[in-house]
Amino acid sequence: MPLAARTGGLTALAGALLAGSLSTAPAPTPGNPAPPLTGPRAEASALPGLDPDAPKADPAAVAARLGGALADPILGDPAALVVDALTGQVLVTRRATTPTAPASTIKIATATAALTALDPDTTLTTRAVYLPPAGGSATTPGGTLWLVGGGDPTLTASTGPAGYPPAARLSDLARQVRDTGITAVGTVIGDGTAYSGPTTAPGWRDGYVSDGNVTPVSALEVDAGRSAPGAGGPRTPTPDAAAAGAFAAALGAVGVPVGTVAIGRADPAAREVGSVHSPTIAVLVERMLTDSDNDLAESLGRQVAIARGLPATFDGASQGVLGALRDAGIPTEGAVLRDTSGLSIDNRIAPATLVAALRTAVMPGHPALRTVLSGLPVAGFTGTLGDRYGAADTSPAAGVVRAKTGSLRIVTSLAGVVTDADGRLLLFGLFAPVEEQGLTKMALDRVAAALASCGCPAAASPPTRAARPGSSAPPLPQG
Repeated sequence: MPLAARTGGLTALAGALLAGSLSTAPAPTPGNPAPPLTGPRAEASALPGLDPDAPKADPAAVAARLGGALADPILGDPAALVVDALTGQVLVTRRATTPTAPASTIKIATATAALTALDPDTTLTTRAVYLPPAGGSATTPGGTLWLVGGGDPTLTASTGPAGYPPAARLSDLARQVRDTGITAVGTVIGDGTAYSGPTTAPGWRDGYVSDGNVTPVSALEVDAGRSAPGAGGPRTPTPDAAAAGAFAAALGAVGVPVGTVAIGRADPAAREVGSVHSPTIAVLVERMLTDSDNDLAESLGRQVAIARGLPATFDGASQGVLGALRDAGIPTEGAVLRDTSGLSIDNRIAPATLVAALRTAVMPGHPALRTVLSGLPVAGFTGTLGDRYGAADTSPAAGVVRAKTGSLRIVTSLAGVVTDADGRLLLFGLFAPVEEQGLTKMALDRVAAALASCGCPAAASPPTRAARPGSSAPPLPQG
């Protein structure tokens, strides 16, 4: 269900960010280092609310607070944007309207598009369709059974706990086939043709599949192309064939022997004999963001393309995501996407676009987009931020910062939300044009921690109110 076009101030904000017409804060300087950060590690808390009574942050004070951390030579010359979530005031900006390589922070755009173009309660369906042998009946041994993928990378061969429940399981589908009276199958064929075009994108490194970063894109894959449920290591280069083999094994386990395995498009005359369903789109989006799941990102991008009448290809998905952002009132000038996972080094998008997407999720009126916020990893606790923010100089941000990470050989990035020491909700995007390594991530985390511990009120604001580790403000308004 597409969201209605955004109105009034938020559209004006996003447009002004990209047009550069908002007043901006002075650029941070190396001579203004942030004071040392100390304090106990926080407990994870609910996303704080938009408190209009919290002291507004002063742009000059915020710029001074972040200046030393942003000037760390290990970050190169990072692009940065910090915005007040409630008012939209730009507090810090450095090349925020210039398209840059986002890496996996582009998943914020993919998530926003998926929740804009698709019903969040929709599920992805994997079907089994059967054609009896010539001259035989529906229960005559033999015949051909197709496993038809619907784009669900969470489909699993596991028979125990796996993934986000309720996971779609080949074992359940195999039992459904058996229960229709089919006692033996001549051939199982994997059909991943709901997605088309190249299976890898321009700008992808040759080793992404063998290194285990992503599976070649297909509408049919099992356990995200892994060799076994929960396994690590390389992904299969032929996910549809691997899925067909796994389904044949599942059929054998329930007493339905299979002769051969192949891949191909299902015969239109075949009848459905079973189906299983993924978790909802909302759950898939949340999982994609928390775990930075590339397979889910590419599949969700293609689902957006299909919903918008575009080809289920890399190009169609990229066009669909940018179109859905524009439908949500988020300007995309200068954006060029080659994929929807962020793995391509050829992707370019303005930091202001991603921050505007976050603000769309924060502001009232778009409850479906709250999943974008709940899916962001929590510093020090979940997902790709679970092992970060434990050091003394970053611990003030633990449990306070929620952000999407990104890393490629040309960029290390972080974009998300944070509540400062005065209880003011801020949005930020940080994009360092350097390859990720441990020191790079720590340097970005110090910027986020400086922002989290900033007591930087404007002169006209109420007195500063100290934040309490583990405390939380009321949830963001819905409606």
